Amino acid sequence: MSGLEDNTRLSLREWLERLERNPRFRENVAAFRHWPAAPGRYAPFPCWIHPRLRSVLEKRGIHQLYSHQGEAVEAIREGRDCVLVTPTASGKTLCYNLPVLQRILDRPETRALYLFPTKALAQDQRHEISALIGELQADIKTFTYDGDTPDDARQAIRRQGHVVVTNPDMLHAGILPHHTKWQKLFMNLRYVVIDELHVYRGIFGSHLANVIRRLVRICRFYGQDPVFICCSATVANPKEHAEGILERPVLLIDSSGAPAGAKTFVLYNPPIVNRELGIRQSAVTPARHLASDLIRQGIQTIVFTTSRLNVEILTRYLKDQVKKGSSLPGSDDIVTGYRGGYLPKLRRRIEAGLRDRTILGVVSTNALELGIDIGDLEACFIVGYPGSIASTWQQAGRAGRRQGESLAFLIARSAPMDQFLAENPEYFFSRSPEYCRINPDNLLILLHHIKSAAFELPFETGERFGKEDLAELLDYLEEKGVLHREGRRWHWAAESYPADEVSLRSINPENVVIIDSTDSGNPVVIAEVDWDSAFTAVHNEAIYMMESQQYHVDRLDLERKKAYVRRVNVDYYTDAMTYTHVRVIDVFRKKRGQSISVEHGEVQVVRKVVGYKKIKFYTSENLGYGEVNLPEKDMHTTSYWFTIPRDFLRDLPFTQAEILDGLSGLAYSLHHLAAMILMADIRDIDTCIGDKSGEYFLSSGRNGRALTSASLQGTEHPEQRAALRLDDFDPTVFLFDAYPGGIGFSELLYEEHDRLLAAARQLIGGCPCTHGCPSCVGPTLEVGPAGKEAALAILKNISHEALLH
Repeated sequence: MSGLEDNTRLSLREWLERLERNPRFRENVAAFRHWPAAPGRYAPFPCWIHPRLRSVLEKRGIHQLYSHQGEAVEAIREGRDCVLVTPTASGKTLCYNLPVLQRILDRPETRALYLFPTKALAQDQRHEISALIGELQADIKTFTYDGDTPDDARQAIRRQGHVVVTNPDMLHAGILPHHTKWQKLFMNLRYVVIDELHVYRGIFGSHLANVIRRLVRICRFYGQDPVFICCSATVANPKEHAEGILERPVLLIDSSGAPAGAKTFVLYNPPIVNRELGIRQSAVTPARHLASDLIRQGIQTIVFTTSRLNVEILTRYLKDQVKKGSSLPGSDDIVTGYRGGYLPKLRRRIEAGLRDRTILGVVSTNALELGIDIGDLEACFIVGYPGSIASTWQQAGRAGRRQGESLAFLIARSAPMDQFLAENPEYFFSRSPEYCRINPDNLLILLHHIKSAAFELPFETGERFGKEDLAELLDYLEEKGVLHREGRRWHWAAESYPADEVSLRSINPENVVIIDSTDSGNPVVIAEVDWDSAFTAVHNEAIYMMESQQYHVDRLDLERKKAYVRRVNVDYYTDAMTYTHVRVIDVFRKKRGQSISVEHGEVQVVRKVVGYKKIKFYTSENLGYGEVNLPEKDMHTTSYWFTIPRDFLRDLPFTQAEILDGLSGLAYSLHHLAAMILMADIRDIDTCIGDKSGEYFLSSGRNGRALTSASLQGTEHPEQRAALRLDDFDPTVFLFDAYPGGIGFSELLYEEHDRLLAAARQLIGGCPCTHGCPSCVGPTLEVGPAGKEAALAILKNISHEALLH
């Protein structure tokens, strides 16, 4: 692939020039962009800056501010709420550290609260401000306050901390409910910093908006109205999103004055290996060859993948590849994985190894997408479109963070969104990144936070908390016995601790710990996994991977929240199979054509892991199946759906099985296109085919796809399940929000129904494959040889219907 077969050590520029001369590589490049280094734009230090603070900055080589820093510090000094949107490594941290430290020097009683989405990022940023304070030699105390903070240190932090660095989860459950212990902080709170604002979207962002409502409510009680400073990666609606989180006007600062190093961005589309089936070479293959090549040159490289499983697979591949003929010392240790589930001590060790360059290659999920300091990486590979343009640029920005030349490689998979970008690269390079959407008044989320807020302070008659009728909700909670009304006030009346009832990030806040019992006399906790992921990652007989080591799951104990594993060395990994079926609970809106109906409403989604596949390394051969017996998981959310009458399908020139394949292919296409039209992450929405009662759903087994009764689910091997007749009901295609209660995506899809179907017809009809492929309706082996043709026939009639309503 690269043409580098000797041990010659090349610079990044030399390596890239050699690669460009390779004709096999060039013919698969969808886009090649190079941006030369750009000079900075500057602003003088403000006249009010303290001489000692200025001296410290000048000793660091900072003799003036970037233009956006100058604008930001003046706005913050004036007490204006603002949102900063500038590239990675553009000095956003100084935008808030400078005015915060200046204010503390002027008025030592001043307090500031810094919020970061992860513990690692919070620790990283605390070290940054602590170093600045150390050089300043000022009596300013800064502390990290999170779940790892020792009990004996917490009282000192509450009393002495000028700058308290924490995360939304700790603010929600550990600070706000105990605000009486934090009086000194809240009585003097002048600044609140919310970093990585773009992370707070969907359910996490909806929760954070309610946490901020509670924070503002408590600040008001103590007579304070702090200035909010938000920082974000590039998104399409930063001002709107910040104002949605804060519920107040903000100043947008989005013109960066920071200099930029030279950067090359390559969009690479792997070659087609089977034109009839439309199958392309796996994105992992070029990533493995190119990244290992760079690592052997001593060029520090990060590889992003889209799943935890892919992290472990690619880490193993890279370790194997780098060992071959490598002249680098300790070549087995210079490549590592990094993802959620690794224990904190291991993650800190990897981060330190990246900073001191003892680690030259790291394979990560988006866990390293945020601004943790991992040094000056030179190259970044993004193996598969990460689901949003904003995330792509954020990941690409992890290389070349400070200066010098850098390289970013986006390697497309066969998925429709990846192929759309490969065929339309200008969409990627010119399109504004995605919108961040939240729904803080989602009733489930809102009620949780109203209970938490009532625990913190009684509600007064006439008080506002969100857009819903607060009095009605308070009366409801009084009926449930958790609130007690006395005159014009509602007081908390239950014995429970409401903040513990909800996780800001997931449906279930619990984790499952993974215990290595290879040495039965000395079991060791090696990792953890969130509750929902445990069902697919550590079910009985699964192969769990960490740092490329394989572990066989002997037993998953859900009751005790433990998974027992032992080290093994096998040539395969496992992939769980999940069935999903949907039942309509309530219809909010409806429109009808002559035959089909299009609706939006509330649904119940039930998921069950029923089996797993054994997949061979390197060849991806399917080595067999196994059964899994785990309980169902269900949630209520909002969905858009359309129902096709069975008579409408009976007239099509296809067998019943082929029509089911066509419906399956259509859902596959609509799912990917919906994410593109919404400018949302594909994981924000999900799809299912069945009927509105939830009795039947489309499932996959060894012999392809069939409609299965929910009552048969989990009772037999997948390939033995009884296929049901399509004549029994009218099939319905669901696209639903992947969060409990919904956050508004399905309603937008309901509005865009006609546009969505037209885009699907264009995508499937314009795809050059013969019988269907991952770029349009899904792989032929999954949707059948007639899947593409049947999907087009269904779409043609549905599109005609859509014009009539």
